[in-house]
Amino acid sequence: MKQATRINTLARQASGAMFSIAHGTVLSLGLMGMAYVVGENSAPIAVSYADTRAASKAGPTVGEAAMALSVADRAQPSLLAPRQATPGLSIPARATSSAALRALGTPGFGLDGSADGLAAEEDEGLSPEMARVRDWISDTYRVSGPALEPALMAAEDSAEEHGFDPLLIVAIMAVESSFNPRAVSTMGAQGLMQVIPRYHEDKIGKRQGRYALFDPELNVRVGTLVLQEGVQRYGSLQRALQYYNGSLKDPHARYTRKVMAVKKRLVTASGRELLVQNQNKARAEVLAAAS
Repeated sequence: MKQATRINTLARQASGAMFSIAHGTVLSLGLMGMAYVVGENSAPIAVSYADTRAASKAGPTVGEAAMALSVADRAQPSLLAPRQATPGLSIPARATSSAALRALGTPGFGLDGSADGLAAEEDEGLSPEMARVRDWISDTYRVSGPALEPALMAAEDSAEEHGFDPLLIVAIMAVESSFNPRAVSTMGAQGLMQVIPRYHEDKIGKRQGRYALFDPELNVRVGTLVLQEGVQRYGSLQRALQYYNGSLKDPHARYTRKVMAVKKRLVTASGRELLVQNQNKARAEVLAAAS
C-alpha cells in the first residue's frame, strides 16, 4: 500500500514537471515570435517598438506628393503673377486654402508656418493680408479699424479689376489723406485719394452729388481709374503716379518715391514676404518627399 502511494506521488511530480517544461517552451516560442518577424525565404529581422511606431508614419508616395503640388499650384497662383489688364504691373492673388498640402502633413502657409495660420486670420470681406494691413494702419495713423474696412475692400476690388497691387492703392491713400475720408485740399481735392471732381466728372458719374467723393468706396474706385488713365497715357507706373499728383515735370519723381516708400512699409506689415518664403519652403519639402 505504501509502495503504491509512493508511485502515485512520483507520477504526479513527474507530470507536474512535464507540464512546467511544456509551458516554458510555449512561452519561449511566444517571446521569440514577438522579437522577430520572419518573412518568407528571408532572414529574421529584429523589430523594436520604435521601428513599428516609425513605420506607421509613412510618408506620401511620389504620386500623392505630385498630386498635392499640382492642386496647390491651381489653388494658389503665384503671388507675383502679372495681370494682363495693365502691362508691366503685377498684383498678388488673395491667399487661399492649402488643404491639399496639409493632407500630406506638409507645412501650411501661415506666417508662423502652421497649417492653419491663414485660416485663423481670415476676416470676412478682407483678405488675410489686408486684415494685417488694416491693423497696422489703425495703430500707425490712429484711425478706426472698422472704419477703414470699406476703403480697404474697395482697394482690393478695384486693384484686382484694373491690374494693380492693392497695397499701391492703399499707399496712395496714406500719402494723399492719411486715411481721412473727409479731407479737402486747397485745390478742391476730396476724400481718401484726393480726387478733384471737376477734372474727373466722367469717372464719378453725372448723377452723383457734389459730395459723392466723400464716400470711401466711390473715392477709391475713381482714384484707381485716374491711376489707370495715367498708365494708359504715359506707359509706366512712375509716370502714372506723377500724373496722378500733377507733377509730371518733376525730374526727381519725388511723389512716386514717396508712395513707393509707404508701399514698402505696407508690404512688410502685410506679411507678404514671409508668406512667400513659407510657400517656397512648403514646395521644397513636397518635392523632397517625392524624390
